[in-house]
Amino acid sequence: MTEGNFVDYVKIHTSSGKGGRGSTHLHREKYITKGGPDGGDGGRGGHVIFQGDPNLWTLLDFKFTRHYKADHGGDGSKNRSTGADGADCIIRLPLGTVVNDNETGEKITEIVDEKPFIAVKGGKGGRGNWHFKSPTNQTPRYAQPGMPGEECHFNLELKVLADVGLVGFPNAGKSTLLAALTAAKPKIADYEFTTLKPNLGIVRQRDYSSFVMADIPGIIEGASEGKGLGHYFLRHIERNAVLLYVIPADADDLFAQFSILRNELKKYNPELLDKSYVIAISKSDLLDDELKQEMKVLADKTFTDDKVLFISSVAQHGLTQLKDRLWDVLNS
Repeated sequence: MTEGNFVDYVKIHTSSGKGGRGSTHLHREKYITKGGPDGGDGGRGGHVIFQGDPNLWTLLDFKFTRHYKADHGGDGSKNRSTGADGADCIIRLPLGTVVNDNETGEKITEIVDEKPFIAVKGGKGGRGNWHFKSPTNQTPRYAQPGMPGEECHFNLELKVLADVGLVGFPNAGKSTLLAALTAAKPKIADYEFTTLKPNLGIVRQRDYSSFVMADIPGIIEGASEGKGLGHYFLRHIERNAVLLYVIPADADDLFAQFSILRNELKKYNPELLDKSYVIAISKSDLLDDELKQEMKVLADKTFTDDKVLFISSVAQHGLTQLKDRLWDVLNS
């Protein structure tokens, strides 16, 4: 998906360098008439390397530059001199990027740290003629050519890395909550699927501590099967430490919505249900005190560990308690 400066899915073409040719040079020196073969080996072609960069947060650069090519290896020369290795093509990716083969769809690797990963190996350099001398062939006048490089097409998918991920139906108040808790300025409007890309913000906590919160685009029933661009959105939930389910107070059935969200996560990846979570009933300023008390009693019967909080991003109600709860869960 692409919106603004955030890009989380691109296709790129890469090609490694070919190996250098081996040399067929024959040794020439004063007073030595038949010096024999001394051709050096060719250098290897450059690799295509993926490396994580913690300072990057989007795949925007790959939207404009789709082709990446490593240099070719140098040819061998006299005195058994090996040709120079081709310069590697180092592609820096944000942490959380998944690299897939474009043709087979196979997962190649996931970038989780700054350790370099050789995605496409350069061609091996050819051997020089001195390797082929023998008692019956003392002056070989041939050498190996370098091995050709490889070409590969990759799909790059970025999964947002955050401490807390906001999960909920479209128009549930997730973006408004992110704007109320952080300095982020997501697009907010009164229609579904206002958010089409994840938004990140830093929540300031007491004692100069903080954590990162991600506003994930809305999920609907059938998202695990691709409905409503579900596959694009669900992958961003995988790399969040804690999930905050945001359910609007004006929903027809609060707990039915929660069950649908949990079921979609289970269908997409059952491991997502193992993550710690907190439930926030948003837009609670629409409820009067009596109705809110009835809902709290029902919530206490349905959920354990006091996981349900009533908040209002517009009225700034319950936000401090929510931050404290999330901080406790993150550090538990």
